Amino acid sequence: MREICAGRVAIVTGAGGGLGAAHARALSAAGAKVLVNDIDLEAAAAVVAEIESAGGDAVVNPSDITDYDSAGEAVKQALDCFGDLHCVVNNAGNNRDRMFASLSEADWDAVVAVHLKGHFCISSHAVQYWRHQVKSGRTVSGRIINTTSGAGLQGSIGQSNYAAAKAGIAALTINQGAELARYGVTANAICPVARTGMTTVVPEMAARMAPPGDGSFDHFAPENVSSVVVWLCSPESAHVTGKIIEAEGGRIALAEGWRSTEGVSQDARWEPRDVGTVMTRLLEVENPPQQVWGS
Repeated sequence: MREICAGRVAIVTGAGGGLGAAHARALSAAGAKVLVNDIDLEAAAAVVAEIESAGGDAVVNPSDITDYDSAGEAVKQALDCFGDLHCVVNNAGNNRDRMFASLSEADWDAVVAVHLKGHFCISSHAVQYWRHQVKSGRTVSGRIINTTSGAGLQGSIGQSNYAAAKAGIAALTINQGAELARYGVTANAICPVARTGMTTVVPEMAARMAPPGDGSFDHFAPENVSSVVVWLCSPESAHVTGKIIEAEGGRIALAEGWRSTEGVSQDARWEPRDVGTVMTRLLEVENPPQQVWGS
């Protein structure tokens, strides 16, 4: 049976552990050659060694994804080592959790840089390569897989910086999906729930997400999410773009975006004193949003 990503070349950021390492291993098992990006070289090297010991092909990359030129070196290395590039899996992340009233500029910048700018940098270089390929008359089968979060889709108490960055990634994905189809490139985002270093820093979460001791299905194993990533990286997903895909355990779902309601209209400007009456009518018939995490 032909592997679903045979002959594909993928970059996975933040692949030294957690979800990124699981994605890299799963992509290799599906036939892809993988550039394992992480600023922790020892962790990235361990993932590469694991892939190679299983008969796969992978290389370590230390690029800083928050620096545009450094991110470009990751794309260049993939092309130099493997001769092509098909997939960018934007996984790297961090957190600096604070209540908004205590959130510093440094906390904000650190999270937005890694998540939102990091998603831009490598993807930008990859898209430049794919666009050049198209202009040269070649057929492209490019894939961008972004990583958003429930925090970005519905908010999360104590994570304003993280939620804003993840919401930005969701919007970026929608735009990329609309703009990049002309080049043969799809863009989708996963919204994962899995056991990682970021999700288990809180003891209560670590206990809830711990592997079962009885050998039953490991609901929070990151590999559960990786199956979706591998399919999105494959040629089989060419018809799907601009989607936000939730993945948790054995569940896969689509997250629906903002939608306008019918609204209340008149052929004149609303007087400020009348806006409250309109809002009352709108709120009476609204479809309530999902609850903000932690509220």
